[in-house]
Amino acid sequence: MTEYLKFVKQMLIVGSIDLLKLLEVLLILPVITKMLGAEQYGIWTQLKITMSLLVPFTFLGLHESLGRFLPGAKEDEVKEGVYSSSAIVFLVTVILSLLLIVFAQPASRFFGFEVFYVNFLALLIIFESLNTIFFVVIRALRDISKYFWFMALRMVAEIILVILAVFLGYGLYGAVISFLAVRILMFGILVFYTLKKVGKKVPQFSVMRDYLKFGLPTMADHISYWVITSVDRYFIGFLMGIVFVGYYAPAYSIGTLLNLFLFPIAFMLSIVLPKLFDENNMAEVKKYLSHSLKYFLLFMIPSVFGLSLLSKELLLIFSTKEISDNAYLVVPFITTSIFLYGLTYFFSQILILKKNTKTIALVWASAALLNFSLNVIFIPKFGILGAAITTLLAYLCGFLLMRYFALKELVFHVDMKFALKSLFSALMMALLILLFNPQGLVKVMAFVLMGALLYGILMFLTKAIDRKEIVFFKNLLLTFNKKA
Repeated sequence: MTEYLKFVKQMLIVGSIDLLKLLEVLLILPVITKMLGAEQYGIWTQLKITMSLLVPFTFLGLHESLGRFLPGAKEDEVKEGVYSSSAIVFLVTVILSLLLIVFAQPASRFFGFEVFYVNFLALLIIFESLNTIFFVVIRALRDISKYFWFMALRMVAEIILVILAVFLGYGLYGAVISFLAVRILMFGILVFYTLKKVGKKVPQFSVMRDYLKFGLPTMADHISYWVITSVDRYFIGFLMGIVFVGYYAPAYSIGTLLNLFLFPIAFMLSIVLPKLFDENNMAEVKKYLSHSLKYFLLFMIPSVFGLSLLSKELLLIFSTKEISDNAYLVVPFITTSIFLYGLTYFFSQILILKKNTKTIALVWASAALLNFSLNVIFIPKFGILGAAITTLLAYLCGFLLMRYFALKELVFHVDMKFALKSLFSALMMALLILLFNPQGLVKVMAFVLMGALLYGILMFLTKAIDRKEIVFFKNLLLTFNKKA
């Protein structure tokens, strides 16, 4: 229990980073939508999802390899892995950046924004890609406190500079330049940290064969996942216009706030599980998976209900009435999709431990193909709601396939009684929200707290949370001031 207590402490530290991400979304979203309009927010969204499309191409899957192999590696192997991967990623980003600059005109027409933004992307992907590699190294070496402070610095700087640029009248141009400036700043800091932490070494590329063998199949995984999460924005832009992207994107952002409950767990499991698995400690692997899934369900199930029921009011608070009226029905489909994605993650970890990345790639490719095909059919017929329905069906496909293949490799305990009790408690909380229909920021926040309290009481009364769990969290709070 001591090791798992430490695991949860570190998970909560990482979770505080996701709280900052939540704050970033909730601050930048209203600033751009209210001051610049839905269309400008649509361009901002297209820019970010284009970055998320291009950056994974530069990794060649090496960031996944670093996360898998560094935790148990010796000092020389760590150096070789870090610098060989960084050198290759840098070379690929430079080539991709030059191609973007040379073909800026046709690229701007394809992506749906001005040439200025294409040139901006050419610079951005270099720093975004290398920074991601360095962040993976920090995570793999379990320097959680440094990871927290670096991520916090990046997000706080981004929030301040982007909002300041808009308020000073520099518009979207100022916002995207601020976005790039923060990444350049972080690059300098992360290079200094890496040299100090890992040491210097001229890469010999001796580990690249194993790294690429493991990592290359994950490229298909990431590209497929991008199709599921982002290609609908392109379809909406092409078929309906950029303003409808501006309607859809805020609702999508509200729904994906639920990643707050997954990312800290995913972050820590990606560090802990490979070492346990390599030591053949299968009992602990199953324990971590089972316990982590239970805590995921504890927070995720009521959040799906809460965000879905409050979607119209939340969009009204954080964007505009125009966006709220057009997009609030999107949120329930996206929250359910993120819930399914979270469940899928736990099963995908089994395949990652088995180094079966080809199967993971196949699963997400199947889901992506379904998503792409249904977008062509659903968006012209149902508009942005069709995109949301398609997203849900794609995640459902991914979950069913991943679970099927993973359970062939390893079975761990899933507490279905706990899940049903959580579902019952969440339904009672939902009835409270439906009964009073809170409006305005103050009332919404009050009912969020009341709903959470009711949910917690019901979970205790149904014995879903027992005294053992309470003692665990009490010990966690008492020791949280110690170094994680």
